[in-house]
Parts: sequence; structure tokens; C-alpha cells
Amino acid sequence: MIPFSLRLAVSGGREAVARLLMIAAAVAIGVGLLLSTLSSMNAIDRANERQLWMNTGAKGATAATSADPLWWGARGDYYRGKRVFRVDLAPTGPTSPVVPGLSRLPAPGEYYASPALEKLLRDTPAVELGDRFPGRLVGTLGEDALPSPDTLALVVGRTADEVKALPRAHTVTGIATALPDNCEYDCYGAGVHGDALVLVLTVVAAALIFPVLIFIGTATRLSAATREQRYAAMRLVGATPGQVSVMSAVESTVAAVVGTVVGFGLYVALKPLVADVPFTGDRFFAGDLSLTLPQVAGVALGVPVAAALAARFALRRVTISPLGVSRRVTPKPPSPWRLAPLVAGLAELGYFVGNHPKTTDGQSAGYLSGFVLVMLGLVIAGPWLTLATARVVARRTSRPASLIAMRRLADDPRAGFRSVAGLVLALFVTTGTLGIMSTINANQGLVNGAPEVRKAIVATPFGNKPDATALPSVPDRVLAQARAVPGFRGIALVHDNPAGIGAYQLGERRVVPSLVSCAELAQIPVVGHCAPGAAVAAVDPYQLLDLTDGSGHEWPAAQISAEAAVELPVRMLYATTDGSEAAKEQLRTLFTKEFPTYEPRLAEDWSSEGQKKLQGWRQLANVVLLTTLPIAGCSLAVSVVAGLSDRRRPFAMLRLTGAPLRLLHRVVGLESALPLLVVSALAIGTGFAAAAMFLTSQMGYDLVSPDLTYYGLTGFGLAASLGIIASTLPLLRRITGPEAARNG
Repeated sequence: MIPFSLRLAVSGGREAVARLLMIAAAVAIGVGLLLSTLSSMNAIDRANERQLWMNTGAKGATAATSADPLWWGARGDYYRGKRVFRVDLAPTGPTSPVVPGLSRLPAPGEYYASPALEKLLRDTPAVELGDRFPGRLVGTLGEDALPSPDTLALVVGRTADEVKALPRAHTVTGIATALPDNCEYDCYGAGVHGDALVLVLTVVAAALIFPVLIFIGTATRLSAATREQRYAAMRLVGATPGQVSVMSAVESTVAAVVGTVVGFGLYVALKPLVADVPFTGDRFFAGDLSLTLPQVAGVALGVPVAAALAARFALRRVTISPLGVSRRVTPKPPSPWRLAPLVAGLAELGYFVGNHPKTTDGQSAGYLSGFVLVMLGLVIAGPWLTLATARVVARRTSRPASLIAMRRLADDPRAGFRSVAGLVLALFVTTGTLGIMSTINANQGLVNGAPEVRKAIVATPFGNKPDATALPSVPDRVLAQARAVPGFRGIALVHDNPAGIGAYQLGERRVVPSLVSCAELAQIPVVGHCAPGAAVAAVDPYQLLDLTDGSGHEWPAAQISAEAAVELPVRMLYATTDGSEAAKEQLRTLFTKEFPTYEPRLAEDWSSEGQKKLQGWRQLANVVLLTTLPIAGCSLAVSVVAGLSDRRRPFAMLRLTGAPLRLLHRVVGLESALPLLVVSALAIGTGFAAAAMFLTSQMGYDLVSPDLTYYGLTGFGLAASLGIIASTLPLLRRITGPEAARNG
């Protein structure tokens, strides 16, 4: 039976071959996307694992062993918004643990750097970056220690006394291999565990697959009427329902097998491109984009089985009665119960607004099931909405084209909606994705700090803890070097106030102001200015770290002489520049080199990690849009053409009875445009509602309307869809000739 089915699958000439190729193409796209998504999730896990060593020294991250202790002093640095992980090491014996990616620990005066940092050091003036790191570069940090080829990391060899003097230095006897349950400041290798990005990836993975599944179903149904009549004729001459089922399944399974093989090839071809998409803010190693054996087996076996089931479902009426196809009995109209899955999906997302899942697994399962249920609900509810709208329009129109179109939609609303199902889902995905991204961008996307604040660099004790030891003084040579930096504007030394001069109560907080010379405060006007005649200003220390412009604030005079204030320890250095990256990084390098217990920070550093992840999310949104909309457009074109081909005999009969061709054009246009516009409006509203509930539950944000890009894309998508429908209308003249009525 199977060999006969294979012959039958290609015996229909070019039309049959084109149908098989289309199904194979749809399957290939779906398999390629699915495998790329699965491998991306695997790559995130591997990237997380390879940065766990950076958590060494964090409480609960490192198990005790019998090895010689290793002095460990880790810190985070930045260069032009990119994070640089640095750890200073000093072994105490030959068995001290070695970090991944190295065969030995660096000796004092040596350091190893990641390939990306090596390149940056070669391409960047030393005064901006290289001078921060003591010693000389002796080798490359291996891939085993790097989550990404973009990772900037280095391992510095120091003496034990040098590491001891660093803030947060520890002795460890092992390298961390797990993420602690509670991370505060020492977990530099936290990765994306438990991050909202995992949830977004999970939901988007489902969103990418759904339009492809619709496309597969649409291509499978291509020329369904012709095949139904062929199979019905076979039933009349004695074929059993089982034999017909085998024949219908073999045709789609052959195409699905070919498409699956091509899809694996497409996945291999896409790997370099997928590896360069910074989903987590950084690129992946291409080798990390691999698949597990169960994933390969599941896709290789599951996709052809799903295609066979789709074919069986699409041609299910043939097995009921061989005469059922010939008589074309009007199918039973859909009921309002089809709205239930859609309502259930929205209700599930609404439930999580007040009952946020506590665990990452719970969040992934809850939100994914909610979004999938909503998408299924749109597909299931679409035919009923099409039927209800057709009946309403039919009661309010008297035009022949409208009456014919609405009657046909009312007779078979499933077929009317099927042609636009892919685009409806694409609109839901686009609306939900851009709604989420625009809201996150509005809340996190702006680089922190007012324009003048972003030109300043602030050096504070590591961690900025009040009990940290302040500098006794700042050498004049350091101030001279700072003033010599091109783009330097001014610098102020912020002194401790142990006597509590000018202290005041602010609610439950007692504010002890910092002391700044008025001559120096005038050099950093972004912080504020002194009262007339004052020598020393009492400045709120929070304003010095605030990211808002305080230039209009007048600080009260401190009752201390300028000479006495200068003798107090220096808690902070506040320097301003012309805003150039070179000036800011040169000052950062100078302060890092001269004051190793201090950390110089820029306003952009506070948001660099969020910016990096947001960039990855934007890339992901682009992938979603560039994938779903074209696939939905292809699905629409195939479906409309398939509908015209399957209904050429009724249209040919109408032409023979005197119906003008323009009347048929209006009928086809109305049949396709009405469900498109009606259900699209519901999909857009549902997309906004689902996005709003997800944002409120998971992130505590209120939905922010997308920018003009979304509305432009939506308008373009709808206009393009109507254009696709219009482009198929000339086929009516070719397929509705007298021979179609005679031979259809």
C-alpha cells in the first residue's frame, strides 16, 4: 500500500510536486527554527555553567577541600559600558586550586586575559585600559572559563600581601561549581538563572513555532478538494478507511521527512548566525549551540508524525462517507464554546497578576501555558467569530457580492478563517512582543543619569560601605595627572565628616553631610554650588551618587575652615569631563591604578548590564517579527490560492450563469478580508492584554504603548495582506473558464 501511495503522491503532475515541495519547505522552516531555539536554550545553560567559577569566594559557593588555600580577590570593572571581570590571585602552596581555562596560576606580575580582552588591550591606548592591570600579559584565558567569545575577563597574579589588602579578599580551597542560593555582591557569574529573559525566550519559542505550524497545515490542505474527491472515488471502488488514511498520511509524511532533513541542514547553516545573536547580551560560542539526543530524536520523529496527523485531520471527512465529499454537505457551524480556551488563557494570565509564581520553573510553566492557551484560543475561536460577523453583515447588506461572500463564510467559516489564521497569530505575537519590549525599554532602556552626570566619574571605596577605610589624602601628583587628561574639566575631593558638622534628621535617617571645598565644588557644578561667602560646603553624600542634575542646588556652609577640611580623610573623588569616552576611561584607569581599594564608576555603569540584556531582547524581538510576519504572509498567499483552486468549479458555474468577473473578485476579497480584519482586531487587543498581565505579574510594570514602529508594522502587515489577497484575484480568470465547469 505504501509504494502505491508514494506513486500516487507524485502522479498529479506539477501541481502535486509543487504541493509536496511547499509542505517540505514549511516543515524545513519549522524544524530549522525549532532546532535553533532548542540549541539556544542549551547554549544559555552551558554559558551559565562556564561562568560559575567567577562566584568563587561568594558565601555558600565554594566547598572546602584539603588543597592549599588560594587568596582570591574578585572585582567587576567596566570599559565603555562593557563589564570586565577581574580576579587577583595568590597561591599559598603547590596544591592551590587552578581556575578553569588555565593550566597554571599566574605568578606575581603576570596575568591571563580572555581573547576579547586581549584584542581590546591591543586596540586601546594603555592609559585608557591596560595601565589598570599590574604586570604583563603572559597567555590567554581558555574557553572553559568564558561564557561567551565577547567576555572580558582576566586573572592577575599577585603576592599574598597584595591580595590581602584588596577589599572582599578571601582564601579558598576550591573553585565554585554551583550558583549560591543567595547572592549579594560577590556573584560575578550569576548568568541568566531565574532571569525574566528565560521566560521571554520560552514564550517566544512557542510564538515562533505557531505560525510555522499554521503554514504546514495550510500547505497540507493545498488542493484538498481534489484529493478528497480522489480518495472518495477510491472508497466507492472498495478502498477501506484505513487504506485511505494510509494514502493521505504517506503523501504528507514523505514531504515532512524531506522537510525535516532539510530543516536539520538549515539549522546547521543558521548556527553561525544564531551564535552571533546576543540573546543574553553576549554572543554564544558556536559549539554551545548543540542538541541533546532526545531533542534530535524528538524532532526527527515527532515532526513527520505531526504532519501525518495533520493530513489525517485535514481529510477526515473522506473516512466518514465516500459520498460525503461528492455531495459537499455543509459542515456543522461552530458554537460559542470555542471562546472558552481563549477566555481560559486570559484568565490564567490574569490569575498570576495577584498570584505570582515563586519559582523559575513555576513561572516558565505558568506563563508559557497561558500564552499557548491564548494562541490556541485565537485559532479555535476564529471560525465562530467569522460566522458571527458574517451573519451580522449578511443581515445588513443587499449587495450581491456581499450576500454571496457572507453566505459562503456562514456555510464554512472554518475555511474562511483558515486562510488568515497565520497572520492573526503573527499579529498577536507582534503585539505582545513589542508591548513587552517597549515597556521594558521605557523602564530600563534609558542610560541612567542626566546628561551632565554622565560626564562625571565618581571613585568611592569598594562597595561604598560607610565603614570602609577612606584615603588619608590624595597625592598632588595624582591630581596633576588627572588635570593633564585631555577632556578633563574639574575635580573635587569629598572629605569625611567625623564630627557630624551640619548633620540633620531626614525622617528616620540621620544625614551626615560630606565636606567639600567651595573652590573645588565650583569645578563640578553638576553637584551644586556653595552659599555666598562660604569656604566649605556641607553636601548630602547621596547627591554625590545621585544620577540627577543638582546644579541648581545651593549647599549650606559647613562650620569648618578650608584648611581643616583638607586634613580630613578623602571619602570620594568626583571628577567631571567633556563627556568623551577617552577622557572618562583615562580617569578611571588613573584612579584604579592609584587607589586599588576604590572603584571608579560612571553613570552608564549602573545600567550597562541591563542595557546589554535589553539589546539581546531587542534582537530577539527582531527575530520574532522578521520570522512570523513573512511566514504568515506566505501562509495567507498559499491558503487563498488553495481556496481558489478548490472552488474553481463553483466560480466557473457562476461565470456561466452570467456573473461578471468583478463580482467574483469582490466575493473573494470579502471572504478573505472580513475574517482578517475582525479577528486581527481581537488578536491585537488580546496581545496587549496578555502583555499587560505578564508585565504586571512578572516585573511590576504597567504596559507602555509601543512606539510608531509597531503601528507602522501593523498597518504595513494588514495592507500587505490585503495586497496579497488582491494579487491572487487575476487567477480567477484563468481557473474559471468553461473547462473548469465541465471537468471540475
